[in-house]
Amino acid sequence: METTAGIRVPDSAMCKHATDLVRATESDLLFHHSRRVFFFAALTGSSKKLKYDVELLYIGAMFHDMGLTPKCATKTERFEVDGANAAAAFLRQYKIKEEDIDLVWDSIALHTTPGIPQYKKPVVALVTAGVEMDVLGLGFDNVSEENRVEIVVAHPRGDDFKNGIIHAFYDGIKEKPDTTFGNVKADVIAKFEPEFKRTNFCDLIINSAWPS
Repeated sequence: METTAGIRVPDSAMCKHATDLVRATESDLLFHHSRRVFFFAALTGSSKKLKYDVELLYIGAMFHDMGLTPKCATKTERFEVDGANAAAAFLRQYKIKEEDIDLVWDSIALHTTPGIPQYKKPVVALVTAGVEMDVLGLGFDNVSEENRVEIVVAHPRGDDFKNGIIHAFYDGIKEKPDTTFGNVKADVIAKFEPEFKRTNFCDLIINSAWPS
């Protein structure tokens, strides 16, 4: 069984299949990011003494960016929803309970919605915690340097992960900018397209069909 930073990767047939599928679908950057998200999420769970299903956490972490890939992306849905739907379809192959599928779905769909996941069940909260640690450095000092180094050696960030992940986000959403309304990804579109006009919530209210 593979162990990194004291965290064991679940080695069930389902999790091995998930690893192979994500590895074959995502770029190196996204695959290694997803694996780091799992380790940081699990370390956070351990430090907080949370109880959760490690396989569900692994699937949530591994699929959280699958919606950025051509294989899983739709033309109309938020990339988080595309990834959540891909994970749900995958889990149904293994006859996973619907309530557990819903948990994984939420963990992926909510991972770019700050302020909510931390109040949800551990699998949901921890996937977001892992993403925030790897992308934003939130909780950086809560993970020992030894563990950070071991995780990054196993799954490298590369020479410029910061800009690389921003480009990966843009590549995955640039054809459907309207789906960034209400989440942090509108900032990504605006970075690459200065002329981008965000959907404005107040405008939606004023221009609705209601007369007053």
